[in-house]
Amino acid sequence: MSDLAYIFKKNRYLRVGTIMVMILLFIALFADFLAPFAFDEANREARLEGPSADHWFGTDEFGRDVLSRVIFGSRIALRVAVLGVSIQVLIGVTLGLISGYFAGVTDQVVSFLADLTWSLPPIIMSMAVITIIGKGLDNTIIAISIVSWAQYTRVVRAKTSSLKNMAFVETALAYNEGHPSILFRYILPNTIPSIIVLVSLSIPNTIMSTTALSFLGLGAQPPSPDWGLALSSSILYLMNAPWLAIFPGMALVYTVFAFNLLGEGLRDLLDPRLRAR
Repeated sequence: MSDLAYIFKKNRYLRVGTIMVMILLFIALFADFLAPFAFDEANREARLEGPSADHWFGTDEFGRDVLSRVIFGSRIALRVAVLGVSIQVLIGVTLGLISGYFAGVTDQVVSFLADLTWSLPPIIMSMAVITIIGKGLDNTIIAISIVSWAQYTRVVRAKTSSLKNMAFVETALAYNEGHPSILFRYILPNTIPSIIVLVSLSIPNTIMSTTALSFLGLGAQPPSPDWGLALSSSILYLMNAPWLAIFPGMALVYTVFAFNLLGEGLRDLLDPRLRAR
């Protein structure tokens, strides 16, 4: 049995999470072929129809197919995950490396900013940022990222502080290698396992935060098939058309659960302390 097969056999969280995320990726990549209708195709004569053979998830208040909108919404969820987490990693890892390596006043300033950001409610801070830069999905992703980088900085700073005293760093300094070279050639690669775990665990939070802001009308705007926007518009029809909230909600739960399982599996795999148990 190969090492990869053995890992998947022993780590059920990683196995199930990977399968669920791969299904989500497949749906997002082939949404144009899987969706029976365009996400913005309206049919006034089929308004608020329940699930049927023609519309498996029913239709919304404009006669749009809910299944198609849920399928296309997966693309938005993955876009939020990729773009949002990329910005968080760029800001958080860079500041963590600088803070942990140079210490002193730099460390104090970065640590203060990270602790301050960490202590504030992310949704409230994101709403404040959105009021400055404006509504929209991209602006919402940027706002969430601006207030969610601190966890990366704290972890990378701690790792860098311990790594900079290792023999391989002292050897590099002895050979007059520059600080950027030491940071990105020697220290950063040794922090990647921790970063990977943080990425997999922060994706669900990023998706949920963006969905919440879309629910409040600050994120994606109509006619976007965003799940948060769908949940927001379904409030007026909960009694006579509950499928408008059920299916986007189920898609959101599935996505968050999939990435949570994947994150737990990666943490068990990459954290030596957990593997030793």
